[in-house]
Amino acid sequence: MTSQTTIDATGSGDKAPSAPSDRAPAKGLRGHPWFTLITVAVGVMMVALDGTIVAIANPAIATDLKASWAEVQWITNAYFLALAVSLITAGKLGDRFGHRQTFLVGVVGFAAASGAIGLSDSIAAVITFRVGQGLFGALLMPAALGLLRATFPAEKLNMAIGIWGMVIGASTAGGPILGGVLVEHVSWQSVFYINVPVGVLALVMGLLILNDHRAKNAPRSFDLLGIGLLSGAMFCLVWALIKAPEWGWGAGRTWAFLTVSVLAFTVWALWEKKVREPLIPLGLFRSVALSAGVVLMVLMAIAFMGGLFFVTFYLQNVHGMKPVDAGLHLLPLTGMMIVGSPLAGAMITKFGPRVPLAGGMAVTAIAMFGMSTLETDTGSGVMSVWFALLGLGLAPVMVGATEVIVGNAPMELSGVAGGLQQAAMQIGGSLGTAVLGAVMASKVDGDLPGNWADAGLPGLTPAQEAQAAEAVQQGVPPIAPGTPDAVAAKITDIAHQTFISGMSLACLVAAAVAAVAVLVAFLTKRGENADAAAGAAHI
Repeated sequence: MTSQTTIDATGSGDKAPSAPSDRAPAKGLRGHPWFTLITVAVGVMMVALDGTIVAIANPAIATDLKASWAEVQWITNAYFLALAVSLITAGKLGDRFGHRQTFLVGVVGFAAASGAIGLSDSIAAVITFRVGQGLFGALLMPAALGLLRATFPAEKLNMAIGIWGMVIGASTAGGPILGGVLVEHVSWQSVFYINVPVGVLALVMGLLILNDHRAKNAPRSFDLLGIGLLSGAMFCLVWALIKAPEWGWGAGRTWAFLTVSVLAFTVWALWEKKVREPLIPLGLFRSVALSAGVVLMVLMAIAFMGGLFFVTFYLQNVHGMKPVDAGLHLLPLTGMMIVGSPLAGAMITKFGPRVPLAGGMAVTAIAMFGMSTLETDTGSGVMSVWFALLGLGLAPVMVGATEVIVGNAPMELSGVAGGLQQAAMQIGGSLGTAVLGAVMASKVDGDLPGNWADAGLPGLTPAQEAQAAEAVQQGVPPIAPGTPDAVAAKITDIAHQTFISGMSLACLVAAAVAAVAVLVAFLTKRGENADAAAGAAHI
């Protein structure tokens, strides 16, 4: 490896890169940094939006296509599984063939798969094309980061990533609002059809604006065995996390997939040391800052995605809000991410990532602690304070951790680094939902029988108790048809109080995870390879 690609493994220092970019300013549309940012933001918006917008459409899809609850779950699981498994490989494809090409293929494929879902007349077809969305989305996301890394000079990269993070945050949080409007006033198919014109716009802009940047030391071959081993390991890990709530954390099947995942990761690591051009050079992780950035992204996603998962049930099932109203109540979170991300980029450029990242995770921990105090009758004003504080804390982490990962990787591995960043977020989100879901289930299972008996309600058989606990975990009162109003009111009160106790504990665990992430943030530093973009080849 040449000195140009050497990675500093000391993990110390926070000094801004002093070497200015020697790149000539772009003239016109082609290769213009800010127009490039707008183009990739349009494409990334589709992928981020689809992560949450579809949840609102699931009940309508189930009714229209007569799908079971397990099949409906796979509408979401198939997408995230395909996305998580293929992100790093997709990043490598961008490093090998150029990020412009992989971005455009991802845009076209994602839009086409979205249109196909809208035309589907069976749940099997919907799930199949959701896998396609995940695969093409995986091509698109790391390529977007690779294009930003190659196009922007080091002194402006943080601001660009800040705006990029703003788009992802706004799209993710805005998905339930837009999805609620479309499902309520148009159809569930429109949730997918909307990606087609967006994809066409991103394609046209990409053809006109994007330059193909490739590093001098870009990979020329593929580590096929490494791809297979890593994909298998990621699949088994994410599959175990998805199925653990259904199978149980102590189940043999859960531990079998986790064990196979660990073995596959181990064999993959041993193989990567031998192959000439590995999928991910393990030397990349000698950078303490980059490794800390990956861990930080996982911890942030655990706290954010895991905690937010229960908030949607809290708003809709405990407070009785419609999906659109629930989405509107999350606007303080969205708004603070939109405002905070560019500001975080400017702060990180000026002061380095450590203090903004540590501060962001500390604010996130405080927000999650605040959300643990929510009650059945908490007003919108109090909720808005905690949601806004969560958005304020997440903004610098989304921006800073991304810059730390991508900026501390050599230019020829910018796609792989982008894939690492996205894969860490997907794994963290799956882990957060699974682990905090297990915390919620354990708390509900432990509290519900006593609360039920204390209220003087009729006893339940073990089967009925299990069904009731499953409903309460989603904030739904297990009221049988024909139940007298007075008894139904008691059941509703017990169900909501028990749900709140479970959500409170889950939020406290999320706050603890965020607090640990504060310590990890102090291991990060500014990306020392960010200025390598100046040497990218314009093809």
